[in-house]
Amino acid sequence: MSRRTGILAAPALIAALALAACNPDSFSEDEKRVITSLSLDALPPLPPDPSNRVADDARAAALGKALFFDTAFSGGGAVSCATCHLADRQFQDDRQFGAGVGTTDRRTMPLAGVAYGPWFFWDGRKDSLWSQALGPMEDQREHAGTRTAFAHELARRYARQYETIFGPLPELEGLPERAGPRGREDERAAWQGMDGERQDEIDRVFANLGKAIAAFERTIMPAETRFDRFASALRDGRKPEGDDAFGDLEIEGLKLFIGPANCVTCHNGPRFTDDHFHNTGVPPVAGLPRDRGRAQAIAELDADPFNCFGPHSDAGGNCGELRFMKREGEDLERAFKTPSLRGAASRPPYMHSGQIAALEDVIDHYTRAPASPEGHSELQPITLTERGRAALLAFLRTLDPPAQ
Repeated sequence: MSRRTGILAAPALIAALALAACNPDSFSEDEKRVITSLSLDALPPLPPDPSNRVADDARAAALGKALFFDTAFSGGGAVSCATCHLADRQFQDDRQFGAGVGTTDRRTMPLAGVAYGPWFFWDGRKDSLWSQALGPMEDQREHAGTRTAFAHELARRYARQYETIFGPLPELEGLPERAGPRGREDERAAWQGMDGERQDEIDRVFANLGKAIAAFERTIMPAETRFDRFASALRDGRKPEGDDAFGDLEIEGLKLFIGPANCVTCHNGPRFTDDHFHNTGVPPVAGLPRDRGRAQAIAELDADPFNCFGPHSDAGGNCGELRFMKREGEDLERAFKTPSLRGAASRPPYMHSGQIAALEDVIDHYTRAPASPEGHSELQPITLTERGRAALLAFLRTLDPPAQ
């Protein structure tokens, strides 16, 4: 569910929808076009990433896959990207907060289809998939690693693969085993003790590590669901049969989703997300630091040496998203990225910090449209009958992929 723009879903209208939802023939041509636009059949080819010259290099993807599952690329040797991004859970987890070496303040985001988005993390503080991959590597609550440690580990175990793709590794002899600008006090001091040229060499290796992981993550695609098969049949003028067919309640929920409930305003396209940031009145979590969402991410993104304009980007200044992004305004306050709804029904809890435990409660949140604790919520209250709520839940469950 997502924001409303002032249209009230009255009980009488919902009752009429229920009567019309007996079969797929009840969809209008406009509804069919919207439904088709949500299907995986409408997913375009992956957009290029000009900031990563190896984004679609199969050799880089193979190296990135090995790095993604390798726990050696963490401070204690026990955490990998796959610790939170579980392959059998659509590369997400079932926790309220991401948990690596420590515990973060936000939920882990799913990776299926992630390469289609222009911004990364809940607040969009990274503007490329490779730059995103670097954040958790140094975060003391996640991998708790350091840049020189990563370079040493690459040289020890992946030198041939790395150098085939990126060229020779720099000379590492004499470098501290563990040094980086975001580590412990002793690790930061060791980093400051390195001269600028050596830091730049290690930064280049670090960026390339992220680029390899991103090349792998670009291969992670959403899985086909019952909804996709239903939508394909609808597009082709075929009657869905067997498991592909929707029941009355599922059809009614789909009609609500693309109609009066207006969920499709933000959860649109084949990934069911507009990739933008919205304040929907989600409450804070007691005990956590103040989280302003997109409003606090802009300065961090601009200052990031690994952004599209940075020295390690391959874009050559071709950075339209970063150049023209919105940098101020009340609508950025407590605005968080619209998550994909694919597979969401089986992956509670919900919202950026897992504030809402069950999908039924998410629907309740959007129907009540509470005021935001900061900034201005985009929600307007709507009226849903109990059947309408059940119908939306039934439809959302059709977006779950087959169990692995």
